[in-house]
Amino acid sequence: MAEAPEFSRMVDRRSITAQPVTLTATEQECAALAERFAIVSVERLEAVVSLEAKGEDVHAKGTLEAKVVQSCAVSGDDLQVTISEPLTLHFVPESALPDYDPDEEVDLTEEELDQIPYDGTAFDLGEAVAQTLALAIDPYLEGPNADEARRQHGLVEEGEQDGPLADMLRGLKKD
Repeated sequence: MAEAPEFSRMVDRRSITAQPVTLTATEQECAALAERFAIVSVERLEAVVSLEAKGEDVHAKGTLEAKVVQSCAVSGDDLQVTISEPLTLHFVPESALPDYDPDEEVDLTEEELDQIPYDGTAFDLGEAVAQTLALAIDPYLEGPNADEARRQHGLVEEGEQDGPLADMLRGLKKD
């Protein structure tokens, strides 16, 4: 049996009410998500989500709020980041999805791209929130010391003519 995701919050579509659902990650869940996303830390993760069942489909709308610490992509400095993302999720029964041949090339509509399949009567809202957080993390985040780190390591911005890389490129050009 597969291990449950770090931030699993199963919701049975038959128990949906008009009241929004609040999901808050524990300290242990935050640590596990930080490891999964390869960032320094997840200090806080919370989502408030309204659910609406339409037959077997469930539409979820809300907001994800998080505080994370991640490394600058250039200098490696730790950077505190506050994330506030709108959530729009669409859970559909796995049986309602088309059965494509693995070798078949398929063009999906925009609506089909946003469908999250579930089996039975329950879906994992927590995992969908965690995946939304993963998509909101900037993998190329740069901090205030990025330009200085580039200069210290001989990397130059496009258009700059000095530095070891520029010298090597000039050496490759034929006169």
